[in-house]
Amino acid sequence: MTDDKPLAPAALTPANLASREWFFCGIGGSGMLPLALILRGMGASVAGSDRSRDQGRTPEKFAWLESLGFKMFAQDGSGITSARQVLVASAAVEDTVPEMVRAKALGCTRMSRAELLSALFNAAPQGVAVGGTSGKSTVTGMIGWIMTEAGRDPTIMNGAVMKNFVAEDAPFASARVGSGEVFVSEVDESDGSIALYNPAVAVLNNVSLDHKSLEELRDLFGNFLARAGTAVVNADDAESMGLIDRTKSALTFGFGAKAQISVEEGSITEGPTSISAHVIDRRSGAVYPLGLGVPGRHNLANALAALAAAAAAGVALDDAVRHLGGFAGLARRFDVVGTSASGVTVIDDFGHNPEKVAATLATLKAHPGRVIAFFQPHGYGPLRQMGHELAEVMATRLDANDVTILCDPVYFGGTVDRSVGSERIVSLIRKHGGNAEYIPERAVCADRIVEMSRPGDRVVVMGARDDTLSLFAREILQRL
Repeated sequence: MTDDKPLAPAALTPANLASREWFFCGIGGSGMLPLALILRGMGASVAGSDRSRDQGRTPEKFAWLESLGFKMFAQDGSGITSARQVLVASAAVEDTVPEMVRAKALGCTRMSRAELLSALFNAAPQGVAVGGTSGKSTVTGMIGWIMTEAGRDPTIMNGAVMKNFVAEDAPFASARVGSGEVFVSEVDESDGSIALYNPAVAVLNNVSLDHKSLEELRDLFGNFLARAGTAVVNADDAESMGLIDRTKSALTFGFGAKAQISVEEGSITEGPTSISAHVIDRRSGAVYPLGLGVPGRHNLANALAALAAAAAAGVALDDAVRHLGGFAGLARRFDVVGTSASGVTVIDDFGHNPEKVAATLATLKAHPGRVIAFFQPHGYGPLRQMGHELAEVMATRLDANDVTILCDPVYFGGTVDRSVGSERIVSLIRKHGGNAEYIPERAVCADRIVEMSRPGDRVVVMGARDDTLSLFAREILQRL
């Protein structure tokens, strides 16, 4: 196509995706970057802007994108020059952002990230979609690694950097572009966009409070399972199992006796950075030894989900178990930054909702040593939505000698209501009997952490939607 007429989203098919010119507003975001990489890998022309780039945050990421051939612009509308361009922006981007104004004036097609991702996903011969409140990125990475090692050459869309695919020329490997039939992707329920996907295999990790009410989640996840050829469902989660009647065909996983893909009782061995168990296929009685290079029972549960999904997609379970042993994990998922000379270990983690934070704290508390848990909320809205549950987790999953420190929520601009913040959460933690401190500025939190740390402590940096948290964790380690 060579004309300059805007194209309707419905007309954007895999056959013409690569022929269009794309502009990503917020190209550095965890949901946007892998999509931009996939389109670029297909041969499309891709440009973008990002508020983080304009503010001087994570410059190495944007320098890397430019080195790959992405054209980068200030977020001032200067990158939108033709009606032929397709503007990709999340639904949260306000209409007053310069790219939105310019694109509307030119008549450019606008797509959400979910519309673009679903167009790519639904066109794949075998789409494997990973849904659920927690664990999506890890399970997606695990399935993607199994499929890669099994020779299926998958395309993988993830919200986190997959360490197995990181290389000198790919430091931010949150996507993999393959030529095989399999497309593995995490799918999001928080904005309702999970309704756009038609998977061959649908994985449901769990159903719990995060961005929406449980009633809304039951409806979204139930429909998600109903559209799938095969549904892979967590047998340990009552909410998930409550939806199993919606499936055409189901394969269950979990620790309980009802799960088809499970672990032998008494076979689990946990280490500080690893976990192992004997995986049992209750359909046949076959048993396979699994050793994971990532810690925590939640990661063993993630592994069972990935193994069940791989089996549903046609990979022999013994092969899938063997391949999964080489999984290196994801950046910011219980990512051990290092241990100081004084014996203080610093961990970088994406925990941001009650379930994720609980899993991280449980992994830490499975081993001796005081925990200093730093938490930067990922927004004022989420803090209002799940503040009570988050405070209860932080109070009850830690001991009296552990400490939780909160700074103000991350805020990059906009019109969000900022009247209720982190001080409320600290107050709730204390009401539940926990030990917590509110220090508004993140830099001052670092001073406090360095001041209070002693040999044997584990410092965990938790939060989402802010790439500079990894830098913050590394700076704490350097100071220690």
